[in-house]
Amino acid sequence: MPARSVIFRLLAAAPLCALGACATTASSEAEVSALRSELRTLRASQERLVERVARLEAHDAVSRAGASSERPTPRPIPVKVEASAEASLGATPELAVVKLKPRHEPAPKLPTAVAVLEPDDEQMEMFISPAPEEGPAATMVASNEDAGAQQDPDVLDAEFDKAVNMLRTGNVEGGVEKLRRFADEYPRHPRADNALYFSGLGQIGLNEFNGAAQTFERLINTYPAGDAMLDGMLRLAECRMRLNQAADAKVLYTRVVTQFPGTAAATQAEQRLAAIPQ
Repeated sequence: MPARSVIFRLLAAAPLCALGACATTASSEAEVSALRSELRTLRASQERLVERVARLEAHDAVSRAGASSERPTPRPIPVKVEASAEASLGATPELAVVKLKPRHEPAPKLPTAVAVLEPDDEQMEMFISPAPEEGPAATMVASNEDAGAQQDPDVLDAEFDKAVNMLRTGNVEGGVEKLRRFADEYPRHPRADNALYFSGLGQIGLNEFNGAAQTFERLINTYPAGDAMLDGMLRLAECRMRLNQAADAKVLYTRVVTQFPGTAAATQAEQRLAAIPQ
């Protein structure tokens, strides 16, 4: 019996609890909806206030810009500042200019003595041309020089170029003969030394090393100051090597290195000296 009475009481209280829960849920939803509507109202009010503040700031900026353009620029007022006693004492006084007369003394003497070195015998032989021979040969050389002086320089240059082109196009023998004849007939022509040099190159191409050596020796002895002399010495040493005369080739290479240092010919001579077996 007591257990049955407890069950009846619980069953009677259950509807009351359900009614209370429904009432609580309804009141909570009403409060939430009220808060949401109030929040929307505040947001709208805030947006209106932001827009109004932006308009006011823009209007204020425009007003300031117009006032600054209409307002005249104030002129600086000159202020006269009197120098104090301390400033006047610290000022730089005017200095008197004193002109000094220079002393009339002679300039110190500079050493002008230069040591004179006499050239050795080999150098003298290089730069002294052999004396002309007397007799019919000398007369022929003199007549050839006179004839060369009367010839047109352009014609002689064309003849020299033609002889060199003969070497380049394969007519080596004809080119050698024409260049040798050019050097014989016009020994004072500016290209006479080059004529001997190219004729010697042609003889090397024909494997005539003895004749080439004689041609280069003639070039070195006749035109020691010519622009083809150094190359002629190198070619003469090459001929000596082809003729199995290595000692003579070494002498020529050493002469180029010692007498003409710093030149391209000296560099080649050093390289070829190093390649000669000791």
